[in-house]
Amino acid sequence: MILPFEPYNHEWKLTYSNLQKELAQALASLRPVISHIGSTSIEGLSAKPIIDILIGLQEESHLDKIPALLMAKNYLYYSKYNELMPYRRYFIKLKVPPKSLSLPLELTVNDAIPPILHDHHYRLAHIHAIPLSSPHWTRHIAFRDYVRAHPAVKAEYQQLKTELVKQEWKDGIDYNDAKDAFMKRTEKAAVEWYSQQHK
Repeated sequence: MILPFEPYNHEWKLTYSNLQKELAQALASLRPVISHIGSTSIEGLSAKPIIDILIGLQEESHLDKIPALLMAKNYLYYSKYNELMPYRRYFIKLKVPPKSLSLPLELTVNDAIPPILHDHHYRLAHIHAIPLSSPHWTRHIAFRDYVRAHPAVKAEYQQLKTELVKQEWKDGIDYNDAKDAFMKRTEKAAVEWYSQQHK
């Protein structure tokens, strides 16, 4: 598949803001910290027009409380990835209710991903829930802030993405794998920079 790829759009901030309010209300009992991450959070950077949201949980035990709360709001829960990333719970917000596309609200480890979910035009947001104490919380926030603060790094990332989106991909995981070397190198520098900034 060819992934959708668009120039930076200021509407992404508004979309995030609306989703942030919805998530904050749905998860009020857990007192989460909610942040806009990924390429749509970096002004001037082209991106897939899908909002990445990081939910920081106060306690690790909240990982098992969040699925029911978000599925009640029509967020599609990928429990199939829990074994691979036990520190994270992953959800997709579609532009229409999953039921209208004959989709379940949860994809378990034994479920194949329905072909329609490979069509990124149906996706509005990807939601990643992680304990605030996790180093994975820090690396996501650090990467965003580092790229925002370093124009040369942003330009390099823009160039890489521009080349990659011209190619056909099996799915989004394939595409992310192709960015892996850049991401790991930049995340390492970002975390070191972020640690210095927050001493």
